[in-house]
Amino acid sequence: MEGVRIVFWHWWVAAVLLGLLEMFVPGAALIWLGLAAGVVGLTLLVLPDLSWQVQFGAFAVIAIAAVAASRFVPTRRLEETDQPTLNRRAEQYLGRTLRLETAIVNGRGRAYVGDSLWTVAGVEDLPQDTAVRVVGVDGALLRVERAPG
Repeated sequence: MEGVRIVFWHWWVAAVLLGLLEMFVPGAALIWLGLAAGVVGLTLLVLPDLSWQVQFGAFAVIAIAAVAASRFVPTRRLEETDQPTLNRRAEQYLGRTLRLETAIVNGRGRAYVGDSLWTVAGVEDLPQDTAVRVVGVDGALLRVERAPG
């Protein structure tokens, strides 16, 4: 009894389907499987008498090699910009001097930055209306210390 004959275009269909699935599934693994299927399809185009066992074996080896090799593909690095804190609003306030809207008690208080009221944290308790300088950021919390002068 002869097995099912898998011709090259089956592999190309698999490659296209895996490529399409890559668009909807997070991660980047299916594209490498699609690449392996495409390579097996090309190989089968040149060597049409390969058995299905050899085809699937070649697919497995190429897929494993492609996924392993993908670890060495360089990723895009963030480019240097003239506005490095553009989307990190709290970091834009580093070094800025503010006035406390509410006193810092037990390490926490509030200060206006523009028209926004921010929670501030300080190592020492300070009274309302004291000038403070932003020295650090922890998420949306501004770390402050008493401003000199």
